[in-house]
Amino acid sequence: MMQQGVCSLVGWHLWRHDLRSGLLRTVAACAGLLMALVALLVPVMVQAESYDGGKTAAAAVAPDTRNAKAIRYDISVRIDPVTRKLEGHTVITANMADEFTVVLGRRFDVLDTTGLGPAGVTGRWRTWRVQGDGGAPQRIEVRWQGVLDPLNSSLDHRQTLGKNDPVSGEAGTFLPDSSAWYPYIASELATYQLTLELPAGQRGIVAGRLMEESDTAEGYRARFEFSAPTGGIDLMAGPYTIKTDAMRSTASGKPIRLRAYFHPEISNLASSYLEAVKGYIALYESRIGEYPFSEFSVVSSPTPTGFGMPTLTYLGIEVLRLPFILNTSLGHEVLHNWWGNGVYPDYTRGNWSEGLTTFMADYAYKERESVAAGRDMRLGWLRDFAALAPGQDMPLNTFTSRTHGSSQIVGYNKAAMVFFMLRDLLGAGVFDRALQAFWKEQRFREASWEDLQRAFEKASGQSLQGFFDQWLVRAGAPTLRLTKAKYARAGAFYVVTVTIEQQAPLYHVRVPLTVRTRQGDELRMLDLKQEQQTFTLDVRAQPIEVLLDAELQLFRRMVPDEAPPILRQAMVDQTAVTVLLSDSPENNTVIAGLANKLQGREPKVISEAEILPKVPVLVIGLQSQVDAWLVRHQLPAQPEILRGKGSAQAWTVSRADGVMLAVVSARDTAALAALMRPLPHYGRQSYVVFDGARVIDKGAWKVRVQSISLE
Repeated sequence: MMQQGVCSLVGWHLWRHDLRSGLLRTVAACAGLLMALVALLVPVMVQAESYDGGKTAAAAVAPDTRNAKAIRYDISVRIDPVTRKLEGHTVITANMADEFTVVLGRRFDVLDTTGLGPAGVTGRWRTWRVQGDGGAPQRIEVRWQGVLDPLNSSLDHRQTLGKNDPVSGEAGTFLPDSSAWYPYIASELATYQLTLELPAGQRGIVAGRLMEESDTAEGYRARFEFSAPTGGIDLMAGPYTIKTDAMRSTASGKPIRLRAYFHPEISNLASSYLEAVKGYIALYESRIGEYPFSEFSVVSSPTPTGFGMPTLTYLGIEVLRLPFILNTSLGHEVLHNWWGNGVYPDYTRGNWSEGLTTFMADYAYKERESVAAGRDMRLGWLRDFAALAPGQDMPLNTFTSRTHGSSQIVGYNKAAMVFFMLRDLLGAGVFDRALQAFWKEQRFREASWEDLQRAFEKASGQSLQGFFDQWLVRAGAPTLRLTKAKYARAGAFYVVTVTIEQQAPLYHVRVPLTVRTRQGDELRMLDLKQEQQTFTLDVRAQPIEVLLDAELQLFRRMVPDEAPPILRQAMVDQTAVTVLLSDSPENNTVIAGLANKLQGREPKVISEAEILPKVPVLVIGLQSQVDAWLVRHQLPAQPEILRGKGSAQAWTVSRADGVMLAVVSARDTAALAALMRPLPHYGRQSYVVFDGARVIDKGAWKVRVQSISLE
């Protein structure tokens, strides 16, 4: 099952889900690249068009892999990257009881078929309806050919993700499964064997075990086999230099073959990548269980993107050159061979694999770095959620794929923090044992949130229905306020009384409360389930202050005075309005384009003279115009920390009415235009300073922990 997307350096892993014939296939991306590739990548996700058997995305039903049919593809394909011609031959064998559909991309010419009648046309696909034979073996044979689109390495990440056409050129070939470049049975998992032929100087790969390979002056030939039922086949090729290595599974001792398929200009990086893969496989075998495949490969792409499939990851050349990828995104991609490509999410009941991978990879790396780094990542998650307008999110069990910023905030960040809270509740030992049992039971099967719940309940010996119901079935999060606190002396102890309120709908949560005393901090976990509750605590030393969730251990909606604004609020809030301050047509075009880039939609523009509504406002313009506009609306001037720095600045302000303002100010039109690529990546910041397209300063206004002084 292919997974694709783009990795985010700060822990948000981007995935695209392709609706392939009714099967929501996870197309996973490397975890950490997006925000780091400031000049290359754009944090968006596009839903690729794909054949869904006449169903809508919401109605798509994934197959029950517990009763997988015996479907196998035996494929031979020859590709010439110079002429971009593809020639293919496949034999499909299947034991299907009922009618089924065979699909091939309409762009391809069908030369010959056996076992198929006349083809129909559905959008971009040719389709054949075939009557099953009561489960008896059936054989279908197809020969096809076609010309692939030319490779365009100048595309940025947004453009690359927006295209799912098969492409080829001397610098690289990429055939995404979602393009239906080979005939397949809709809505079904299958095993396969694929033989690939390429001209001399080219080498290629698909997910699976490399069975044989030859590389001569006449050309390259390789045969791959994938023996577990999977959702599709993605093919990559290029002028690769191949480096090999090997390791043994720490769980079983089986050999695991490691390969790097790198373009010549980065072949010197191959050894370090393969060495890092060894460490990640060993790490996750110790945490979860045996690595499910016989190999893992790192493959370079001439385009600025990142994809993950079983047994391999496909990353852009410039991505692989980034020094931190070894310590972030690579491990995330290795982990997806367990979650997403080893156990398949049941998309009809929500996608759990994104959050679990984020928690066990991106967050775990930060937590291992330091306590402060882990807290900072949790803070980023809570700030992102605070940027959403009420009602803009969704229940976690309805999340399937990232299609915009708000879905990423729920499906990745909230889900990861649910796993964080669950580990806190059960303890790390029980948490790990549950995942090990889940892996052992569900390997190469489709599993749901309910299956995960059962695994955690069995390992812990307790019902977790309430926990999962409130975090999965509901949208939103609790909103808490620390309203009262006092203390009194009681013999050898001090008695602290605190009152906490929460807004409806009510949650049943464990609230971390820190009592700061003259001899140190005491942490208490309070069981909050009412609209207002008063708690009485005994402490040994004189209390000085009480703090609500000072270490950000609870997923909640931070109140406005607790979470200073970040730029993302003006990006993801669908109610936000935009003010464009322009004095020329040229300037107006650049400003409007930047607003569209930041918000990922056509901006809701209001005039510069209008009274500001009580929704987030984004204002963009040249410095003199921005300064005058701020004075006219009696808003704070540019912060002192930004003045005189760089060619452009962006910052946030909390207005007197409690609503945020985001400001983008530049020296001239060229400085504004330079922000098009980098600025969208800095949504988690409260301010950013640019010199051209280069960031020279950034930061977030300090969080104000809810507290009450007792002195």
